[in-house]
Amino acid sequence: MTDGNFVDYVKMHITSGNGGKGSMHLLREKYNAKGGPDGGDGGRGGHIILRGNQNLWTLYHFKLKRHHKAEHGSHGSSNRSTGADGQDVYLDVPLGTVVRDTETNNILFEITAHDEERIIAKGGKGGRGNWHFKSSINQTPRYAQPGIPGEEKDILLELKVLADVGLVGFPNAGKSTLLSVITSAKPKIGDYEFTTLKPNLGIVEYRDYKSFVMADIPGIIEGASEGKGLGHYFLRHIERNSTLLFLIPADSADISKEYDILLNELKKYNPEMLDKERFIAISKSDMLDDELMEEMSAELDKDLNIPYMFISSVAQQGIMELKDKLWEMLNN
Repeated sequence: MTDGNFVDYVKMHITSGNGGKGSMHLLREKYNAKGGPDGGDGGRGGHIILRGNQNLWTLYHFKLKRHHKAEHGSHGSSNRSTGADGQDVYLDVPLGTVVRDTETNNILFEITAHDEERIIAKGGKGGRGNWHFKSSINQTPRYAQPGIPGEEKDILLELKVLADVGLVGFPNAGKSTLLSVITSAKPKIGDYEFTTLKPNLGIVEYRDYKSFVMADIPGIIEGASEGKGLGHYFLRHIERNSTLLFLIPADSADISKEYDILLNELKKYNPEMLDKERFIAISKSDMLDDELMEEMSAELDKDLNIPYMFISSVAQQGIMELKDKLWEMLNN
């Protein structure tokens, strides 16, 4: 999937169907000149329904069609015949889709399961026919209920990537390179900042045919939690990950400080992110000799309060050990 095909933010206008009118009909037959009221009810208007689909990974299919309208219910007719219900409109969305009201920005609900269905706009109820209103004092009511109008609203769909492990780091930390090595994904890789502008997903194959999903989240910068750069668009994808893998290059000026900045941005965006399992992988470690690695380890043992590991994606150093550690954390 190319960057242009990955759409994770869509505004939509939806309209459910109106309910059909109830019938105002009086029975008139050859041998029953005054048969009384027999007007049927109107049909229900069609719903707009969101449905989870595990085979979708993007909201791209809504990019060119953002207006959706359900069918109106049919009107009632004679002989107490109820009008047909309007056809419902099903909109398939990937798992991890959050639905917001554009006016209040409040979250209405989230779709997290395959085939989960949620009605986002209810069709209007059909009006009752005149036979409902017959009474001892009014045996030929000449009125019926109109159908109730459907709902019309603007909604916002946001996709938060569903993955077991989220890669967190500054731009150009080597996240895309690690993902390309540890999975079969082929993300865009370049020696400059913000090579990745959209999340990339990959399946990590583990021992005994086991696997887990890893997401390469676009690089975070200081101030991302306030929306600097594309901070809000990047950070929301991390909320779904159960384990966070912080990737910090070995040639960083201060590894501990870089980790603290990243952690602080996550905390300011959503304090609940600190409840997730965390692990640090120090990338580009093929540049270090044994003596320098020992010196760095002694310093990191004092400054860091979470486990870490030296790896190299290019030299394939520590990759299997990293998989072991991540699997252990996911199944702890």
